[in-house]
Amino acid sequence: MTSAPGFRSSSPAPARPGTVGRQAITAADGRPIRVLVVDDEQALSELVGMALRYEGWEVRTAASGLAAVSAAREFRPDLVVLDVMLPDIDGLEVLRRLRADIERMPVLFLTARDDVSDRIAGLTAGGDDYVTKPFSIEELVLRLRALLRRSHLALETESSTIVVGDLTLDEDAREVRRGGEIINLTATEFELLRFLMRNPKRVLSKAQILDRVWNYDFGGQANIVELYISYLRKKIDAGRDPMIHTMRGFGYVLKPAA
Repeated sequence: MTSAPGFRSSSPAPARPGTVGRQAITAADGRPIRVLVVDDEQALSELVGMALRYEGWEVRTAASGLAAVSAAREFRPDLVVLDVMLPDIDGLEVLRRLRADIERMPVLFLTARDDVSDRIAGLTAGGDDYVTKPFSIEELVLRLRALLRRSHLALETESSTIVVGDLTLDEDAREVRRGGEIINLTATEFELLRFLMRNPKRVLSKAQILDRVWNYDFGGQANIVELYISYLRKKIDAGRDPMIHTMRGFGYVLKPAA
C-alpha cells in the first residue's frame, strides 16, 4: 500500500470488527457511529475513512472548512476528525461553527504541526483530542473509541475481555489472568498491556507506545517504555513461555506462546 502524507506506513492495519479484543461501538440509539473526516489530503482521508468503515461506522469526508460545515449540518456526525490547516478557513474556525450547530460532538484535531502552542490552541478552542501527523491509523481509531466512551454518546457491545493465547484482560473489571492465574498490574502496566493485546502479532514502536499509553505527559522519553516492558515481562512471562518479544530496531510485539 502506498502511504499517504500524514500516515505512518509502518503502522498496523485496522482490525475488522469482531476480531479478538475489539468491542463493537454503536450510537446510543443503536445506529452506526457517524464520523466526518475533514482533510484536504485526499489519500489520507481515504485511508482514515477505510479504517473507520472497518469499525462498522458511517463516514463522510470533506476537503475544506466550508464543505465540512455544510456536510456536518446534513450528516449530523457523532465524531469529527478535523485537520487544523485547511485551504479556506482553518480548523479552529470550523470547530466554532460546528459547535454552534451541534454542541455534544467530540472533535479530534489532526495537524502537521508539532508545537505545544498549537496543541494548546486546539484544545482551548474546544477540541477533545489532538494527533500530530504522521500518525498510526490504529492509534487514531483507539483515540476515537476513547472519545466516544468518555462522551457517553455510544454503546459498547460484546465482551469486554481481550484474549491472546492463554492471556486474558477484562477491561471492565480491570483484571488480568494468564493460564487462569490472576496477575496484579499497576494502572500504567495495565494500559501498556491492553495496547499490546489490542494489537497481537503486530510490532509496535516505542514512539507509538509512548503516544498511546503516556500521551504527551512524559516528554517523549523512550527509556520509560523499556522499563515498563521489563515490569510486564516479570509479571506476564516469568516462569512461562514468553509472549512479549523485542524486535530490535523496530519495537515490541505480543503474541501467543509457541
